[in-house]
Amino acid sequence: MKKLGLLTGITVLAGVLPAFANAPAEGGPPDYSGITGLYYTLIAVILGYGVYDTFFKKS
Repeated sequence: MKKLGLLTGITVLAGVLPAFANAPAEGGPPDYSGITGLYYTLIAVILGYGVYDTFFKKS
């Protein structure tokens, strides 16, 4: 279970870092691609845990 927590932490961190790199250009419209990537990463982690819990976890 510790491996899963570490993997989840790394995945979330990998999704958060690009969100900070997308600073809007001066006077231009805001760039939401970073937060969109963060949401997709979070959804992928939740769905991945569901697949793990359903098919691979030993009861």
